[in-house]
Formats: sequence, C-alpha cells, structure tokens
Amino acid sequence: MELSVNVDHVATVREARGGTQPDPVYAAMIAEMAGAAGIVCHLREDRRHINDRDVRLLREVVKTRLNLEMAATEEMVRIARDVLPDVVTLVPERRQERTTEGGLNVVEHRHSLREVVEILHKADIQVSLFVEPVLEQLEAAADIGADIVELHTGHYANATSERAAQQELYRLHNAAEFARRLGLRVAAGHGLTYENILPICRIPAIEHVSIGHAIVGRALFVGFERAVRQMLELIRYGRLLPPLELR
Repeated sequence: MELSVNVDHVATVREARGGTQPDPVYAAMIAEMAGAAGIVCHLREDRRHINDRDVRLLREVVKTRLNLEMAATEEMVRIARDVLPDVVTLVPERRQERTTEGGLNVVEHRHSLREVVEILHKADIQVSLFVEPVLEQLEAAADIGADIVELHTGHYANATSERAAQQELYRLHNAAEFARRLGLRVAAGHGLTYENILPICRIPAIEHVSIGHAIVGRALFVGFERAVRQMLELIRYGRLLPPLELR
C-alpha cells in the first residue's frame, strides 16, 4: 500500500496569517524524501488554502506522483490541462464546507463527468473519482472511463462505536473488491489517522491511501519528515497483518 501526503493544511496554516510560510511546496519535498509515493493538493474555487502558484511549483518539484484534487468545472479542467498533474481526482465542492463532506454522485452526473474524463484523458492525465463505497457509484465510475476510485473513508473515521466502525469497514471492503473486479484501481482517504489506519491496511484491494490533516497535526510535535515516516511505518506494519475478516 502506498501513501500520498496531502499538503492542503500546510497551506491552511500559511493562510491563517498570510505571507509565504509555511510553504506547502517545501512540505511536499520533505514528504517525498521521507518516502511518500505521491503528493496531493486540492485547488478549490475559492483558493482558501492551495493557490495557483502552489500547484505550478508542485508540478515542477514533485518527482513521485502529483494528484490534483478539483471540482469538475471548466476553470479547473483548463488549469489541469495546463499544469498536467499525473492524476486528477474529481471531488464535490461546496463553498460552505470546511472540508470535502462526501463523494461525488457519479450516477446523477454521469454525462457531464464523462465529458470531463474524456478531456483529461486526451491530455494524458489519469482520472480518479472520489466516491462513497456504494456499488452503483462504482459501476458508474467504471462506465464513464475513470482509472481510479478513491473511497470516502469519512464515515468509518467518524464512527462513534466499534459496531459502526465495523459496518463501515465492511462497506469499504466490499466496495474495494467490487471496484477491482470492475477493473478500477482503488485508493481511500478522508479522516484517516495514526489511530485508525491499520484496519484499512488490511483490505487488500485498497492500493493507496491519501492522508493530510493527521500528518500535519503530528508534524507540530515531531516534525514533518518524522510524521510521514511514522505513518509509513504503520502502513507497512498493517499490510503484514492478516487480511480483514468481517462478520
């Protein structure tokens, strides 16, 4: 299982005071040196954290894989075709939300999303869709030509009981296996932490996780490089555990 580090919240700290520090581009370089397999950034329409300068500099310095999260709008598609990230992850976006609150409704927006996927593919950009672990959404994602699905793990991360967490793990496990049978590569992300990552590592069909907030929070106490390395150590350990058995 690979780890991509989301540097959005480094930019959030920067924007709290304005200016140039801390720099998410520098954080990305440290994350790669620590062993991250990719860097994620979300260019929001309101530019609340990551900005256009960040994206362009990240494209210049990232040596692993740059994943640009964005809404499926004309402006963002134009930027993606200009910057050429390795992967674009299409996400829903509302200005009022603090962070992405759920997955894309691919079933409802199948036609418009298919057009965006085709445009990005013509630019030789792989396309990932951020979706709920719902089989109908995965079928729609495969139908419109997505390369990857990133399963929304927020409901698992926010579960308030062991039973609820197990139910969400069951959904994620089934969704990941189903997506792989459809020929999709499977990633997961949202709300994953040092405390809840191990069960996700035990789902074999999930190949990749995207984590940002937890790593940035840990970095306040141990430094950014060590925070990334600690997450990688947990992922490697979790991958050695027996596959998840859910009843």
